[in-house]
Amino acid sequence: MFHDMEECYNRLKDYGPEPYVTDVACAAMKNTFYRRALWTGSKLQMTLMQIDAGDDIGLEVHPDVDQFIMVICGCGVTTLGKSRDALTCKTPVKSGYGVFVPAGTWHNLINCGGAPMKIFTIYAPPEHALGTVHPTKEIAAEEEHG
Repeated sequence: MFHDMEECYNRLKDYGPEPYVTDVACAAMKNTFYRRALWTGSKLQMTLMQIDAGDDIGLEVHPDVDQFIMVICGCGVTTLGKSRDALTCKTPVKSGYGVFVPAGTWHNLINCGGAPMKIFTIYAPPEHALGTVHPTKEIAAEEEHG
């Protein structure tokens, strides 16, 4: 377990699939990358994300993956729906809010604040490769879309 913020920052890496205990809020606050896997197992994954001011995750769907998004710091709007053209749930979110995204649900998270939004995301089963690190949204898009 991390005992201070500096130790927390210096040890951000993927600890899966070994047992692991940490201060998730500390890790999320210290993460400055768009996406960084913190723990990847065979059935579950947690990533840390930073969404820059005015930016978003991007409208996406995971056909076979349930997802949970926890807002640690910042404010924004989440949109969810059964199709790209039917985003029927639009809800403001802020620190402390969780968003449950069932497999097959289109979704986006938009940072409406003036500072980076810090979140963590849990995927079941894992969505990204063990040890995934995407310093920027552009790098993530390149790797995910070939």
